Amino acid sequence: MATFLYRLGRTAFRRRWSVVLLWAAVLVAVGAGAVKAPAATDDGSFMPGIEAQKAFDLMDQRFPGSSADGASARIVFVAPDGQKVTGADHRAAIEKLVDETAGGTQVDSALSPFQAKAVSEDATTAYATVTYKVKADELTDTSKKTLENAVDRARDGGLTVEVGGTALATQPAAGGAAEGMGVAVAAVVLLVTFGSLAAAGLPLLTALIGVGISIASVLALGSTFGLSMTTGTLASMLGLAVGIDYALFVVSRYREERAKGHTPQEAAGLAAGTAGSAVVFAGLTVVIALAGLSVVGVPMLTKMGLAAAGAVVVAVLIALTLVPAFLGLWPNAVLSRATRRSRSGKHAETGEQAETGKQNGGTRWARFVLRRPVPVLLAGVAGLGVLALPATDLQMGMPGDEAKPTSTTERRAYDALADGFGAGFNGPLTIVVDAKGADDPKAAVDTVTKEIGATDGVVSVSAARFNPAGDTAVFSAVPATGPSEQTTKDLVHTIRAERPATESATGATFEVTGSTAMNIDVAQALQDALVPYLAVVVGLAFVLLLLVFRSVLVPVKAALGFLLSVLAALGSVVAVFQWGWGAELLGVEQTGPIMSLMPIFLVGIVFGLAMDYEVFLVARMREAYVHGDRPAQAVVTGFRHSARVVAAAALIMIAVFSGFIGSSESMIKTIGFGLAVAVLLDAFVVRMALVPAVLALLGERAWWLPRRLDKALPRVDVEGEALQSRLGAGTLHGGADAKEADDREPARA
Repeated sequence: MATFLYRLGRTAFRRRWSVVLLWAAVLVAVGAGAVKAPAATDDGSFMPGIEAQKAFDLMDQRFPGSSADGASARIVFVAPDGQKVTGADHRAAIEKLVDETAGGTQVDSALSPFQAKAVSEDATTAYATVTYKVKADELTDTSKKTLENAVDRARDGGLTVEVGGTALATQPAAGGAAEGMGVAVAAVVLLVTFGSLAAAGLPLLTALIGVGISIASVLALGSTFGLSMTTGTLASMLGLAVGIDYALFVVSRYREERAKGHTPQEAAGLAAGTAGSAVVFAGLTVVIALAGLSVVGVPMLTKMGLAAAGAVVVAVLIALTLVPAFLGLWPNAVLSRATRRSRSGKHAETGEQAETGKQNGGTRWARFVLRRPVPVLLAGVAGLGVLALPATDLQMGMPGDEAKPTSTTERRAYDALADGFGAGFNGPLTIVVDAKGADDPKAAVDTVTKEIGATDGVVSVSAARFNPAGDTAVFSAVPATGPSEQTTKDLVHTIRAERPATESATGATFEVTGSTAMNIDVAQALQDALVPYLAVVVGLAFVLLLLVFRSVLVPVKAALGFLLSVLAALGSVVAVFQWGWGAELLGVEQTGPIMSLMPIFLVGIVFGLAMDYEVFLVARMREAYVHGDRPAQAVVTGFRHSARVVAAAALIMIAVFSGFIGSSESMIKTIGFGLAVAVLLDAFVVRMALVPAVLALLGERAWWLPRRLDKALPRVDVEGEALQSRLGAGTLHGGADAKEADDREPARA
């Protein structure tokens, strides 16, 4: 592979304009496809197999013409202080709003609070429910505008009017200005690392091109595969981060090879064959981890994982082809200013070559750890263990309107309903009764309604609504507590546990669904899948690293370090978003259960990123060891060559992920924070501290591999050993190829 990538890098350097134009054509093509593609449609199935989803599917079958997951708007009215919504003027304004919205072509029904008895006991609060025939993303601008105008007119009469539900829900957005700040920080880190504007700008440019291609592809294929901008958020987040990092590694190795005296084309080929090999392997680990999300069984999670995996593939391809092509356009501009000033004829080594042989921060830190491996190891493990403790109290759920900022109308509607009717009104349970097997369907439904209404924790039940065939009914049960509280979860389990007796007595069956029950079922299913998925990922990490490093103990150390960093990051997420420690600093206005998808995301993504740093750092140590360095000296050599670049890559990742903390969407904010903390801990504690400490304690045993296993395992060349042995000295330092490179070298930048 190293030889192939070496040739690919040289070819991309030599045919730079063709490569640049090819990628430009790809960007234009997918961009045009994104503009012309129809909007994506949702299949409506969040997690097939769970009870809440089965009930939704039954509703779709038995109630033709109405969508069980159609858009809805819960319009909440609050009278001014000292007044009541039942007053003549306020009542007239509310009735007028309901009449105006009911006339919409996409409206299925619009119920006045006075019809539905949806007025609080003190008559200060009321709500009207508008249901639509289509899903929220299928609502036309006309339908939304009709609702918004009616709400504005009702407000003019003095009422406080807020809208909950999905009809006018704000769409998830990435970090916005905060994300831009993340990119700006990444640019500063690159500039400090390389000391060259061109070297700093090249990884940013290629990463942005890759993200543009990935997001445009998501939009272009959205209608075919059901992808949305929410699906593309993870792709943009990861695509930007790994795109910068992979280009950073290739450019850094190019500068190193130039410092050794290689011609620009030869240096580009060697960078692609060595650092490029590590990029391929690192990208492969990320892709496998993301694609593995499909085994969890959540269609949305599968789509997000595959879309992000595609973005990583694009980032790898760009790092192997477009980056060498740009190096061909500016072969000297990416070198540091000191190196460019020291250039004399064809000799470019006096600047950076001197730096490669002297001590730097990486060597000093490595020697510090090697002198004190036990204290460093104990301090690192203890610190990560303390951070991981909150993870033992992990509560999973799906935050709703209560987690949104108070600046949104959905959050204000949620709070008004909780104040006027009780917290349970924001998360009613939907009971779907299948009375097909009952002798008297109506009597059976009445019995089910009474039994559920008498359950402790249920405040009220609505009248049952039958389908046209009269064999299926739907009604709501309002809990006494909010949708994200443990008491509500216990209530759902109680209703389901008492179900067999009721079904036996009536001959009818029923299922519990609704957004609250759906969130409970999804959280439980994902919690059950977390440990098996974690085991698969850790096992995969062991196998991949066994192939790369041909060692048993190095993969064990890497897998255990990965577990520590993931658990510590998850504990930090629990401490902030569930316990509320420092929540105000991050703009978290409401704490509660951690989003159900978050732990799975964290495990999958951090696995790939952790293996990135493991490969880029430890591969240089193994390279030095194979070439004769003692184990301790190999650690120092690896840090001298890689520590600065790995640290820069980690800081860039942290900056990019931190940018998403500025999102108003709870899911994106939580993922951004979790990934930023995970990268911080994994790169600077696990890889930079625990790894050298463990290797120092293991000594020669770190690189031990049983002979039979050594013969059985295929050889994976990450650092280009085969390339070094295959290519002669003439090719590496001169000869025909070098002359060809000099002949084709463009004007010096």
